[in-house]
Amino acid sequence: MKMRAAVLDGVGSKFQVRELDLDKPKSKELLVKVAASGLCASDLNAIDGKRKLVPFPAVIGHEAAGVIVELGADTPGFAVGDHVIMSIVPHCDTCDYCKSERPNYCSTAGDAMSVGGLFDGTSRLTHNGEKVNHFLTVASFAEYVVVPASGAVVISKEMPLDRAALISCAVLTGYGAVMNTAKVRPGSRVGVFGCGGVGLNIIQGARLAGATTIIAIDLTEEKLAIARKLGATHTINATSCAPEVEVGKICGGLDYAFEALGRESTIQSAWASVDVDGGLILVGLMKNGATLTLDAGPFVNEQWIKGCYFGSANLKRDVEKLVKSYLDGSLFLDELISERIDLESLDLAFDRLRAGQGARNVLVFD
Repeated sequence: MKMRAAVLDGVGSKFQVRELDLDKPKSKELLVKVAASGLCASDLNAIDGKRKLVPFPAVIGHEAAGVIVELGADTPGFAVGDHVIMSIVPHCDTCDYCKSERPNYCSTAGDAMSVGGLFDGTSRLTHNGEKVNHFLTVASFAEYVVVPASGAVVISKEMPLDRAALISCAVLTGYGAVMNTAKVRPGSRVGVFGCGGVGLNIIQGARLAGATTIIAIDLTEEKLAIARKLGATHTINATSCAPEVEVGKICGGLDYAFEALGRESTIQSAWASVDVDGGLILVGLMKNGATLTLDAGPFVNEQWIKGCYFGSANLKRDVEKLVKSYLDGSLFLDELISERIDLESLDLAFDRLRAGQGARNVLVFD
């Protein structure tokens, strides 16, 4: 089939809206009409070359929701017309990671992503007969996508699809970092360093977990204002202060410090904010090959550091819970959308993301 998509030809290039050919779904795949796709820092990492995530040319985009229009063979549990959230963590059920109940680290999916394909290693996308690559098995800056069925979750049709798209990555990662990775306890003191899309969802994850002190740290008053709406009890504008000093004044120290930017200076500040027996959770992605220098002294106080990938999410369980939480009013998503855009506006929207403006831009299709 023919469809329009935004193609990136290489690191640092501009998006080109082109008509591509999209093949039919194969076994265990779905053809989905994209309704919305959030613009994420992981997309920007690929665009700017901070991380090597896909060969080019490629259709970027991965935080998405839409409607199934065609089923490949062997796709039980799905039907044409189902509304689905699509994810970067599909799984094969046969690799060692899947067999050990760690499907988020599926090696088949990882291999597919590295070559810009789906599970068989091939692409469903072409332009004038030449291969175009899939980004993270989703490639959602397009009118239609073919995705692995194991990376899609059917959701209630009551759920607005532009808000559902955010659950696919930012919300799952932020909420999951709190609930799954750190397992934040009620009554805890939580600090969030960086209030972008993921950081803001760490804040509301902390609220839902019952944390009593939730400190948002950022450089912009716009994001700090959103953080207060989502559950921050205190905010720190780090443009003219040392956040760790201000944290000490507010609560003495943190039980959980979440770093959501992937910057060494911010990680060092977050580490310096942790109290005895508290922990630092690294949620932001650093550049490929980056190293860290941290004060080793706090380890004597049994302070700890833990990495986080995709919020340690259980895709089906967590998506269903988050959709229910939005529909019952306890999960806030409307507040996260700064602007809705079209394919031709992607470059400007990513400029805003680079500048730290707004919470989430969302690409929407009619």
